[in-house]
Amino acid sequence: MSAQPPASDASMGLGLLMETAQTHQTLIEGALRSLQEHTRGLDSIVRAEIRRTLIEELGAVIEHAHSASETLSALRRVTTQRALLWSVLAILPALATGAGVMMRLAPAGAQLAALRAERAQLALAIEQLERSGGRIDLRRCGPQERLCVRIDKRTPAYGAGADYLIVKGY
Repeated sequence: MSAQPPASDASMGLGLLMETAQTHQTLIEGALRSLQEHTRGLDSIVRAEIRRTLIEELGAVIEHAHSASETLSALRRVTTQRALLWSVLAILPALATGAGVMMRLAPAGAQLAALRAERAQLALAIEQLERSGGRIDLRRCGPQERLCVRIDKRTPAYGAGADYLIVKGY
């Protein structure tokens, strides 16, 4: 009987060892489940943190873009105003010079009235000249350059010797 107890001690040791291994395996599986749950929780926490950080950074980018847009709009307004100012300042001397020349060269009110009166007199004189033969086309004709007149050939001749003709245009 003395050979039996050592086998039973070995079986018992082996059983205890297996029981211990099974307990450890159960503990490890529980720890793994807990670790997986913790990892899932960390995953959602990390995603939420990334989302929050991304939203903050995108908000900052949008704010900077808006600020840059406002700055560019203000710069455009200032540039347009300066360009307009420089254009006006460049044109003003030319306008002032033109106005000065006009003031010096243009006749005064009394001179304009006198010129208008003279124009009316000249128009009346031209009208009288036209009525008294001012539209007659006189030229020098031939080798001796004798005075000749353009006549209307469709009209009849007048006078005792039919030596008068109607001047063209009358």
